[in-house]
Amino acid sequence: MTPKILVFAGSIRTGAYSGKTADVAQTELARQGAEVTRISLADYPLPIMDQDLEVEKGIPENAYKLGRLIAAHDAVLICTPEYNGSMPPLLKNTIDWVSRIRRDNGKPISIYPGKVVAICSSSDGHFAGIRSANHLRAVLSHIQMDVIAAQVSVPNAGEAFDADGNFKEERLRKGMTRLCAALITHARLHSSRMEP
Repeated sequence: MTPKILVFAGSIRTGAYSGKTADVAQTELARQGAEVTRISLADYPLPIMDQDLEVEKGIPENAYKLGRLIAAHDAVLICTPEYNGSMPPLLKNTIDWVSRIRRDNGKPISIYPGKVVAICSSSDGHFAGIRSANHLRAVLSHIQMDVIAAQVSVPNAGEAFDADGNFKEERLRKGMTRLCAALITHARLHSSRMEP
C-alpha cells in the first residue's frame, strides 16, 4: 500500500520556518514512497471558533473541506511554529473547527480518532518550538489521534536551511528521514482512511 499523507504548516506567513520544515518533510516523504498532499491553511480561512456562530450559521464549509481531506489520508504531518510558548491560534482554531464535525452529507464521520499524525516544530530560538510541539501533542492526543513518538524540532530556524531549502545540519536531515520512515510505517499499519 502506498500511504497517502497530508502535510501542512501551522503558519501562513511568507517564508515561515514551519512552512520550510513542511517543504523538507514533503520532499522526504515522497522520496520514501508516500503519496503526499501539501496544503496551506491560507486556502481554508475560518472564523474564530464560536459555538454561537456554529448554532447560527453551522460549521464553515472550509472546516468540512479540511475534515474530508484529513479523513481521506492515511496520516497527517503538522509543522508548527511557536507563538509565546505555544501553538499559533491559526492551528488551534483549525483543529477546533474540524473537531465539531460529526456528520457529513447526512452520514456519520469520524475524522480525528485513530488518525496517524506526526509533529514537527521550529523556532528562531534555541528551544526549537518544543513547547509548542508539546502543547500540540497534548491536544492531538486528547482528540484521540494516534501521535507517533518521532518528532523533528528545528532550532535557530533562521539559519537552519540552505539556499535550496534543505536542512544544513546532518542531525536534522537524519531526524527527518527517521520521522518520515516511522510515519509511513505507522500509516501502513494503522490507516483509518475514509474514501471520499
